[in-house]
Amino acid sequence: MLQIKNLHASVNGKEILKGINLTVNDGELHAVMGTNGAGKSTLSNVIVGNPAYEVTEGEIIYNGKNLLEMTPEERAHEGIFLSFQQPVEIPGVSMVNFMRAALNAKRKHQGLEPLAAGDFLKLMREKRKIVELDSKLANRSVNEGFSGGEKKRNEIFQMAMLEPTFSILDETDSGLDVDALRIVAEGFNKLRTPETSAMVITHYQRLLDYLKPDIIHVLIDGRIIKTGGPELALEIDKRGFDWIKEEEGL
Repeated sequence: MLQIKNLHASVNGKEILKGINLTVNDGELHAVMGTNGAGKSTLSNVIVGNPAYEVTEGEIIYNGKNLLEMTPEERAHEGIFLSFQQPVEIPGVSMVNFMRAALNAKRKHQGLEPLAAGDFLKLMREKRKIVELDSKLANRSVNEGFSGGEKKRNEIFQMAMLEPTFSILDETDSGLDVDALRIVAEGFNKLRTPETSAMVITHYQRLLDYLKPDIIHVLIDGRIIKTGGPELALEIDKRGFDWIKEEEGL
């Protein structure tokens, strides 16, 4: 599904990613872990096409297409979704109008007719249940006045509505209490299929206990220095990252 080859990227002239190689197959969940400033969020921003990041070398192939030639909107229409670390508020824009515009834009890209108002509202009701999103929140402006947990639930609700084929959760667990974390993680798990894949960026094992990733990557100083199975995350939870740096001679 996703192939990243020798990816280098910079922000304001400073190189952050220094040769990322990563392959995500259909149905796989990959976790990216690492210290602060290692480049984890930069990687997610580059994949979705944030214009603040400049790709200086390498390529990203998504379902056989060159992702770097697409605008951020085209990438979203092709099925890429990013759940933000700090979701923004959009005052004056209702969740209903926001989601209907986003969903119909994707349908137009797919050559489909816009969803009728009644069908759209029915779909919203169904998807809200996945993350236990209160109907009152769904009728307010996007994220306005939401708690941290409500904003993260809203992100997974948007994911449920848009049905992406590749999702990125960028530190979705930050600021969540135990109950909110469980609801968000369970909502995400309900959306997984053998045809969809995802990448989760996190510092902590507690989120991975719910999501159960297939592959763990350790990203340090702009490079993936170690890859392993779920046991690698457990080892990091016990010992931190220093032992990996020593093992790799960093």
